Amino acid sequence: MCCCLCPQEPAMKVPVSVIRLPRGPDGTSRGFDPNSPRYQALSPISISSMGCGNEADLEREQQARVALRERYLRSLFAMVGHTIHFTMYERVNVSAAFDASDIDILNFQVSDLQTPLGVHREALLRCSDIISYTFEL
Repeated sequence: MCCCLCPQEPAMKVPVSVIRLPRGPDGTSRGFDPNSPRYQALSPISISSMGCGNEADLEREQQARVALRERYLRSLFAMVGHTIHFTMYERVNVSAAFDASDIDILNFQVSDLQTPLGVHREALLRCSDIISYTFEL
């Protein structure tokens, strides 16, 4: 028997656990209880103005959200090709040239990512791992 993995030695299979979601409130589905705090926080009726019932306040808040969303999308468009400095979790600072974002803005595709461990030619950064980012126009 040798100390390295040889072709004649069978490879040990690693068992994979299966994660099953809990049953929903009706027993047949796999969803959230509509009365749960989590479901209510994620639902579209959780807008703060809905509670007061004033339609003018709701319209104003929606217009503000539209303006903020448009500004954010324009800033993403302005970032293309510029060097962006990202602050990640655990106080890791990296920089890269911004290339694109996915449609849900969950991931950023960057090139020439400079990390403490070296430079990566292409990378995909999860937005959930980013605390902040800055760039100069």
